[in-house]
Amino acid sequence: MKIYLALLFNLLLSGCVIGAGKSMPYEAWRLGFFAPDYMEVWVETADVVDTKQRAFSGVGGGVVSIGYPTAFSGQEIPNTFKGNPKGWPERPGWGAGRYVMGADLPRLIYVRWQSLVEPQTYEAYIEISESVRALMRKEEKAFCRATGKWEVDYREAIGVGLAPGGIVKAWILGPCLPPIEIARVEATVDPRGPYEGKSGGHHRPLSATSKAYVEKYGIPFESW
Repeated sequence: MKIYLALLFNLLLSGCVIGAGKSMPYEAWRLGFFAPDYMEVWVETADVVDTKQRAFSGVGGGVVSIGYPTAFSGQEIPNTFKGNPKGWPERPGWGAGRYVMGADLPRLIYVRWQSLVEPQTYEAYIEISESVRALMRKEEKAFCRATGKWEVDYREAIGVGLAPGGIVKAWILGPCLPPIEIARVEATVDPRGPYEGKSGGHHRPLSATSKAYVEKYGIPFESW
């Protein structure tokens, strides 16, 4: 199945654009990524094929959202590690990412990333079913804490969690609606290594805080 998806994705990436217009009630949907505390990740690329068989490459990349270590915390190692990387949050956030402009709702999402705590390079395909897309189109009324009012809302975002061992989980989310889990995928190791083999096997560096956490507590592989 993974070989089939890879061939399908490459075919679509090199193919033509089919269809026009959008089948969703909003201008664009959002794709974001996050990682458990201290389990730092660098996304090399995220690519999408939409329902019109159009491929969008490079729609995500770089650092992902993470609770600890916090941004701009520097290299100072804390006396107490306040984060907890075990398991997934009950209400995951949208993650670091952006809206996929010009695309219809997704059919397939490809992501290749470096798990810096191992270190290892993974790639995964996330299939988005029509039932999931129907939920993304579904209008719901919900009380929005941000505005203090009842709002009409949609689950217009896909949040993807990336964990050591190549574990991937995905949710659909809306500004005022609770998340719905839509997929759990076990990625494969990219045999080319980081940066498609162009970095001489060198991954990006792990922060001193995360390195100290892993040395003290290890990596909770079985929790994801």
